[in-house]
Amino acid sequence: MKIVGVIPARYASTRLPGKPLANICGKPMVWWVYNRVKEVAELTEVFVAVDDECVADEIEAFGIKCIMTKKNHPEHISRIHEVSDMVDADFYICVNGDEPLIDPRAIRRLIPSEAVVDLPYFQGATRVLTNPAETIDNGNIKLALTNEGTCVYLSRTPVPYPQGSLAFRYMKYVGIECFNKAALDFFVDTPRGELETVEDIDHLRFVENGIPIRFTEVDSTSISVDTQKDLEFVRTIIEDRIAKGEIKL
Repeated sequence: MKIVGVIPARYASTRLPGKPLANICGKPMVWWVYNRVKEVAELTEVFVAVDDECVADEIEAFGIKCIMTKKNHPEHISRIHEVSDMVDADFYICVNGDEPLIDPRAIRRLIPSEAVVDLPYFQGATRVLTNPAETIDNGNIKLALTNEGTCVYLSRTPVPYPQGSLAFRYMKYVGIECFNKAALDFFVDTPRGELETVEDIDHLRFVENGIPIRFTEVDSTSISVDTQKDLEFVRTIIEDRIAKGEIKL
């Protein structure tokens, strides 16, 4: 099978403009993501899907493969779809470009054992929320799953509501996804539904249209860098790992 890694890196981030090039210990943030993804030997190729020449110019100097995509994609899945029109593969593993601490072992958990051609295929990653503050944070997308890992619903509010019991492990979306071409084509060919619009969660497009999507639990402490505070926290973690010799530049 041909499995391609794609890292969407949008320069015009709303909350942190220029995010892909944010300096972390002398390297742009997307450099850290790329090098973590490159550790996954099962990936045939890894590309950064950029939307601005300044990002491409800076990261190509580090030997990173880039694909230029449109600036006006409404969300990252459409950007991945554009890549799939240019690069043929059985599966596309998407790792968000703001996950510099992503664990390659978590990425490997999403690699399928065989190709799926005729039907849309989506597999995502999820982890247990361990902090109550994370659970009520609407920046964390929560999941309701069946016993087999099929997604019933995604929400920015805690689902399910703990009316009858508090004995529940709340799960959140982690920025690793696996699509086949059929899933990407379905997504861009299908209009936004009411639930997706209200929650502002892309993956609800599959759920609203009866397309089963599944999530695999991963052991991940990765942090999505959405704000300056997140960036400073990640810098501290990486600086500490460099000091301990756990990371070599």
